[in-house]
Amino acid sequence: MIKMIAFDADDTLWVNEPYFTHAQEKFAKLLSAYIDTSDIHDLLYATEKKNLAVFGYGGKSFTLSMIETAIELSEEKITGKEIQQIIDFGKELLTSPIELLDGVKDTLEALKGSYQLMVLTKGDLFDQEAKLARSGLASYFDHVEIVSEKDEATYKALFQRHNVKAEEVMMIGNSLKSDILPMIALGAQAVHVPYHTTWVHELVDESTLEGKAYQTVSNIREILTFFEY
Repeated sequence: MIKMIAFDADDTLWVNEPYFTHAQEKFAKLLSAYIDTSDIHDLLYATEKKNLAVFGYGGKSFTLSMIETAIELSEEKITGKEIQQIIDFGKELLTSPIELLDGVKDTLEALKGSYQLMVLTKGDLFDQEAKLARSGLASYFDHVEIVSEKDEATYKALFQRHNVKAEEVMMIGNSLKSDILPMIALGAQAVHVPYHTTWVHELVDESTLEGKAYQTVSNIREILTFFEY
């Protein structure tokens, strides 16, 4: 019996990845004065991945990785003015408008009061809290959990903190790697709501999905068919 429904935030409740893609495009255009930018996305991701253990996830980490990548690829020729432009890309990213995905508000309104509802997202605390506040969705949730990583250890600790068993939890999210696989490994239920674009860090090999029991829906409204409310 499900008692708690946990929702990922970025690209599950609201648009996120396209803003990062747009920032990368502007970054590539800026760096084109110094290098052939055909591989810029891979090179930037390599820096991001290296920095995750230090900076974590989110727009601030992404901005620092852009600056580091620019310094390295330009062989330290990047100007102060151009670094300021990169910082401005990051500020624009961090203050981008919140665009709710189709069906989100209807779904939360239907479930509110019948189940414990939680936002369960990873990233920078200030950034994620600000996005939730700007979204207008905060009042629908009983709990807000902003974590540095989404893995089995994090989820186990979360279950204990909220005094729920894994089998009493359902996770709703767009990332197979972060939202679905760790949850079902612990015995929780999970529903994958694919988004049209996914950060490369969240991609998984198809072979890892073989034999894994989870639901997939094309629109978040479809999860309502799983519940009584």
